[in-house]
Amino acid sequence: MRVVSGIQPTGNLHLGNYLGAIRNWVLMQDNMPEGGQCLFFLADLHAISMPHDPAELHRATLEMAAALVACGIDPARSILFNQAQVPAHAELEWLLNGTARMGWLNRMTQWKDKAGKNREGQSVALFVYPVLQAADVLLYQATHVPVGEDQKQHLELARDIAQKFNNDFASADAPVFTLPEAIVPPGAARIMSLRDGSSKMSKSDPSDMSRINLVDDADLVMQKIRKARTDAEPLPSEPAGLEGRAEAANLVAIYGALTGESTEEVLGRFGGQGFGVFKPALGELLVETLRPISRRFRELLSDREQLDAILARGGAEARELARPTLDATYSALGLVRGRSELA
Repeated sequence: MRVVSGIQPTGNLHLGNYLGAIRNWVLMQDNMPEGGQCLFFLADLHAISMPHDPAELHRATLEMAAALVACGIDPARSILFNQAQVPAHAELEWLLNGTARMGWLNRMTQWKDKAGKNREGQSVALFVYPVLQAADVLLYQATHVPVGEDQKQHLELARDIAQKFNNDFASADAPVFTLPEAIVPPGAARIMSLRDGSSKMSKSDPSDMSRINLVDDADLVMQKIRKARTDAEPLPSEPAGLEGRAEAANLVAIYGALTGESTEEVLGRFGGQGFGVFKPALGELLVETLRPISRRFRELLSDREQLDAILARGGAEARELARPTLDATYSALGLVRGRSELA
């Protein structure tokens, strides 16, 4: 079993990132069967598909590495690296561009969403972004990829590219690529904005009050929860009572995700009580959960050499794992790479 997943270094992690993905990465790392392996990468090559500030990207990459380690990713048990340290990602993407089809990429809903009406003005990198995503996982012969609902289409594309490449350039008994399976972690939580229960919590929201950042201090966390949008009604005793109450449902979901309780269990404890009781309880729970993460994050950021060493070591391990697949891909395509190929 080999799990591969990545995250863009576009600023500090927030609670939605943690409860929706990162915490599950840690659980997969901690429960990996003997002989299995986890690779987690910072998708800095993906980041340049959109306008960006180079200095900010560099800073965000280091901050994201620190945040992942602070959340529990252990570089001694998982391979943690940034894409730019492994040129094979970009090489394999180019090789796979010959197999990917324009029609497949045109159907990608995220391309449509990000490009908007000005498709002609977008970068080529944004259009072929899903091919790089395919290369990210196929390069390491990933068997499983954790995905949310919005990424299932991209994993299906990776499987389509792998299958077509195997059919076109490899034999049935010796495929070049493994077709990865999706993992939808059962504990993954969909965390919504504190200001709008119909929108996902996002670092792109202009209001910092819409999200809980993992580095927010205790006072700020309590302030954000206290000012989180709710309604005047007390919490219901049954989940059905949350229908049509998106903000209330979101706060209950956050509490349950942090404690591991179901919605029924949370409401069994707080049903009938108002938000004047529930919000302080949720805020205190968040403060206790985030305190050790924030402390470790700040420690790591103050030790640049340690962060550089973690990424360099992970990059070296990833390059070693990537080499056989990249070599096999060049060979399958009939590309001559050096004298050894001519011998």
